[in-house]
Amino acid sequence: MVTLVVLTPENWEECADLQVSPAQSAFIASNLYSIAEVQFLTGFVVKGICHRDEMIGMLMYGIDPDDGNYWIYRFMIDEKHQGKGYAKQAMALLIADIQQENTANIPFLMVGYHSENNTAHYFYQSTGFVSQGLADWGENLAQYCLV
Repeated sequence: MVTLVVLTPENWEECADLQVSPAQSAFIASNLYSIAEVQFLTGFVVKGICHRDEMIGMLMYGIDPDDGNYWIYRFMIDEKHQGKGYAKQAMALLIADIQQENTANIPFLMVGYHSENNTAHYFYQSTGFVSQGLADWGENLAQYCLV
């Protein structure tokens, strides 16, 4: 069973130690960087992704002040746990959490990913995101309709 957990003084290092494969590392910032970055992003949160009692991944999301939509800034599963369906379960939990907290009826959940990251493209497509083309900053964009 997959769950999303708040990072605490007891578990943040376990999250920081998770890694994607070397081939994927060019596509995503390290978890340690993300944990540091979120300290300066108002309205964003980092959560661990756990399978049973083991931390297997991490995500970071929040409301972007530039467009007012929810954004996923990071979403990763440790290389040892990829290909087991955990990412889809975690995404379903994240979407359910956002829909529950979305009292302002924010219409979209957005994500940007590296244009060469085909795995991310197919993953987001398989979880209900619709491609929105290329962003000004060079990433592919995908959108999930929340309302």
